[in-house]
Amino acid sequence: MRAAGPAAAGASLARVRVTEIFLSLQGEAAQVGWPTVFIRLTGCPLRCRWCDTEYSFSGGETMPVDRILQTAKGYGVRHVCVTGGEPLAQPGCLLLLRGLCDSGLSVSLETSGAMEIAGVDPRVSVVMDLKAPGSGETARNRMENLEHLKPGDQIKFVLSGRSDFDWALDWLARHPLPEGVEALFSPVHGELEPRRLADWIVEARAPVRFQLQLHKLLWGDVPGR
Repeated sequence: MRAAGPAAAGASLARVRVTEIFLSLQGEAAQVGWPTVFIRLTGCPLRCRWCDTEYSFSGGETMPVDRILQTAKGYGVRHVCVTGGEPLAQPGCLLLLRGLCDSGLSVSLETSGAMEIAGVDPRVSVVMDLKAPGSGETARNRMENLEHLKPGDQIKFVLSGRSDFDWALDWLARHPLPEGVEALFSPVHGELEPRRLADWIVEARAPVRFQLQLHKLLWGDVPGR
């Protein structure tokens, strides 16, 4: 256990704006299927064309990090996912992630890749989007983040059609991923038929993992699920 120090003191004072905290099944990435506490932070500097969490762009409640930690632990499950919006747009997110790890929880972070990840606690499993052209936000990709990814982290490409798929394959060919980092390909829900993307991956022998959003298959577009 870490000794109390400046980081612990900072966590006790830090506050972040939260859209919602809820318990569900993790629907994506390496932790898919696990009962997971989701901490959705408010705000995002991006406006992806296919965004499915626009309700998190504003509003929310400003909460002390200590209170969020207590709430997360109170659900009685091991896995916690900090998401958004774009969680790293709030400086207090880094202290929140550290506090969750210090609490003995298995912590993942879903980030757009438009924010610097260098300061993220190394115990956190990072799932970083790389924005394809169909999102309208390709220019926001921070290439320098690649050097801060570690084994077990993942890069997610959300694809709206064939041109996005070809772009993603070309990007991977030109930018080898760090050892132990996986690439995930997902279809835009309701826009690209999952079977079509699966066929493209198989035909191309692409070195990627296909994934669907499990929570949407189970519950649809219901916030908080």
